[in-house]
Amino acid sequence: MSNALERLKKAVAMKPAPRTVTLPNGDVFEFLSRPVTLAQRARAQKLAGNDSATDFALQLLVMLAEDENGQKLFDAGDIAELRNALPASVVESLMLQLLVEPEAAEDEALDMKSARRSAAKGQSTDS
Repeated sequence: MSNALERLKKAVAMKPAPRTVTLPNGDVFEFLSRPVTLAQRARAQKLAGNDSATDFALQLLVMLAEDENGQKLFDAGDIAELRNALPASVVESLMLQLLVEPEAAEDEALDMKSARRSAAKGQSTDS
């Protein structure tokens, strides 16, 4: 294996990282996911069977979301229910967590909280 490839492989963490989504009722849903590889991305696109970003991301969610024991949280049969039984905002939040690096997801969550606080302060002073 080339020296450059070895350096690249040592520089990235391919272990599962925690992902969190705050649900509408305030509960936090936690799961683990490894970074998406090019092979997994291609497989998800093929399984989606079309150019829909939603279908692609649902396939990734099913492929990559795990519990703390490494067990898959969803299977292919859950896609229809994910699509039809939950609010789009919840499923989209889950899918988004797969496409961002864990550190970026934490930064994004903090930025969103700060923005909400700023907006809430602005509303309270404007009233």
